[in-house]
Amino acid sequence: MDAEEEGAKKPPTSPSFYSGRAAYYDQLAQIESAVAHTRSALKMLQLLPLPAFAREGLPVRPAIWKNAEEMGADLNVTLSSSRYRAMTRLLGQLNEYLRIASAAGCDELAARVRNLLNIFESSKKQANLTRGRRKTLYTDRLGRSYTFGKRKTSTARVWMIPVADLQVATDVVDLGKVESLDEAAALVTSQPDRFHQPQLVPKSAILVNNIPIGEYFPITADRERAVRPLKVAGLFAAYNIFALVRGGGTTGQSGALAHGIAKGLLVHNTDLATLLRRTKLLRRDPRMVERKKTGRAKARKGYTWVKR
Repeated sequence: MDAEEEGAKKPPTSPSFYSGRAAYYDQLAQIESAVAHTRSALKMLQLLPLPAFAREGLPVRPAIWKNAEEMGADLNVTLSSSRYRAMTRLLGQLNEYLRIASAAGCDELAARVRNLLNIFESSKKQANLTRGRRKTLYTDRLGRSYTFGKRKTSTARVWMIPVADLQVATDVVDLGKVESLDEAAALVTSQPDRFHQPQLVPKSAILVNNIPIGEYFPITADRERAVRPLKVAGLFAAYNIFALVRGGGTTGQSGALAHGIAKGLLVHNTDLATLLRRTKLLRRDPRMVERKKTGRAKARKGYTWVKR
């Protein structure tokens, strides 16, 4: 009898044993069970069905799931697109219930659902959520800003630092100690500089690839294009600027430099945001060179038509 029991086949451990994809269908059944239990719990709490206006006010919880290859590797099966969609559809429904439970303050229910969803969320979720967002620009401990500008195929890396205030010791005449008009007239004639503070003009430098901007851009139009953000903001001599430009020609490089300078001005003075945005200096010019077409001399120029 014992030998017969040993030789008898044991029943399968899973109902989907003979399907060929037992791990997938078992996991799918667990997710369906979690969806059903969560739905019944929310109905008992009078949170389902939820009106449309209340659903729109729920906090957003973007879900980025693992792709089919990653899920298939975890389950040791090959997932087709239809099976992957079936699983992500249930996960999306469970994620919607998590939003409702979190907003309603059902912490225990939300924690159980969150632990299940974390198994299927991509490890690159944070990187995908922050993609496309503008990075927060700041100045370093020395007060320098670092920005990046583009135009056509040219790029510019720009470092900007405010010009230090000039402090010059001056010997100014104290008019309270002048006893007579004759003495004052004599002082004005002999030492006119002692009767007013000198007007100090700050000196700034703009170096492009370690070359002064006037030498690097000999064409006036290129120089004017590069320093236009400074002129628009009225801060022409307020910053020392060092830039490294690469690629393209002088037009693209000067445009990339202007783009980087405009972004640097915004880092140093956020009040200029409206001015720079209205003048479209913060916007990267999307225009690129148009490719040459077959049968034409250039992108659009045609050959001269000859009758014979």
